[in-house]
Amino acid sequence: MTPELVLLILVVGTALAFDFTNGFHDTANAMATSIATGALKPRVAVLLCAALNLVGAFLSVEVALTVTNAIVRIQNPDGTPRADLLADGGHSLLLVLLAGLAGAITWNLFTWLRGLPSSSSHAMFGGLVGATIAGLGVESVKWIGSGSTLDGVVGKVILPGIASPVIAALVATVGTWLVFRISRGVAEATMERGFRWGQIGTASLVSLAHGANDAQKTMGVITLALIASGAWTSTHEIPLWVKVACALAIASGTWIGGWRIIRTMGKGLVEISSPQGMAAEAASAAVILSSSQLGFALSTTHVATGSILGSGMGRKGATVRWGLAGRMAIAWVITLPASAAVGAALWLGAHALGDWWGPLFTVAVMAALALWMFLHSRQAPVNPDNVNDAWEVPDSPAPLSESASQKVGS
Repeated sequence: MTPELVLLILVVGTALAFDFTNGFHDTANAMATSIATGALKPRVAVLLCAALNLVGAFLSVEVALTVTNAIVRIQNPDGTPRADLLADGGHSLLLVLLAGLAGAITWNLFTWLRGLPSSSSHAMFGGLVGATIAGLGVESVKWIGSGSTLDGVVGKVILPGIASPVIAALVATVGTWLVFRISRGVAEATMERGFRWGQIGTASLVSLAHGANDAQKTMGVITLALIASGAWTSTHEIPLWVKVACALAIASGTWIGGWRIIRTMGKGLVEISSPQGMAAEAASAAVILSSSQLGFALSTTHVATGSILGSGMGRKGATVRWGLAGRMAIAWVITLPASAAVGAALWLGAHALGDWWGPLFTVAVMAALALWMFLHSRQAPVNPDNVNDAWEVPDSPAPLSESASQKVGS
């Protein structure tokens, strides 16, 4: 077995591991409000979300093709493959992908540990950009496409990341205001009961949209790895087995449930009611599905968070914890550079150790950090039984206060 084949296997396995963390990291985007309002039981919610993520992964390939073509510059200006990336059997590009994915997983798990709903997508893009700069040079990052400014990292990743939460917040604000305006005079208990059914529908739509956007990002990375190794040549198609594997990975992660982040989004940002929840989910679904069709690899976390904040702004007298929202915004800003730094550091370490030990070193470091964070999370666990406990520490990014953790006894 050659070093290149071992490296390809490690890249594919790490990509699917990232897809798994993406699933449980982003379950909250679809189901946090439905769980918080009682529209769905926690375990039922994550099962429904997982099933729809699985289906959504097969709806489109536009985002996957964006990841394949819009991050690393794999072609010359005339469209021919870059010979320097293929001269060593694709080893250089595969090592970049491995280090970038390991950096993304590390950042995903760190923000999950802190209960911060940061962007899995931007963690992946940041890790890939950092590793690409370290391994292939700044010029190998496709910052802006040759044909349009709405291409490359800037047009396909950064600009949508800035605009999408603002658009989602505006849509949710207007939607929430309209909901309460139209339903004036209706008894609150009747509204809650009716809108909970509506929440099930809109949360399902967000789950479907999440699968259509986020699962594809890993498909794009694996396809890029196959191109680097020479096992695949098309930059306009995704192999069927890659689609199936990524769909199953993200659905499995979703089923696990990222309870720490579900708690933050459902109980920490806004004291939310069913009408607000339905408006937020509808706004998220509209923005995500539209972007998926346009090939924008946006962050579903940014969209969902913007929608939830918008639902608070759209209801008179609603409680919005802006301190927590501000800390989340800081995490969003540093996600790209932080994951890029980790990706670059892992590439440098792997490159220094050589063809065989370098990739194994990268995976070992990632696994050790993942194990440490998992064990640390057990000190104050969040699970389906305590995810809806009262948010006892205002504006705190900690997913559960010490007293609440002791109260549930797990």
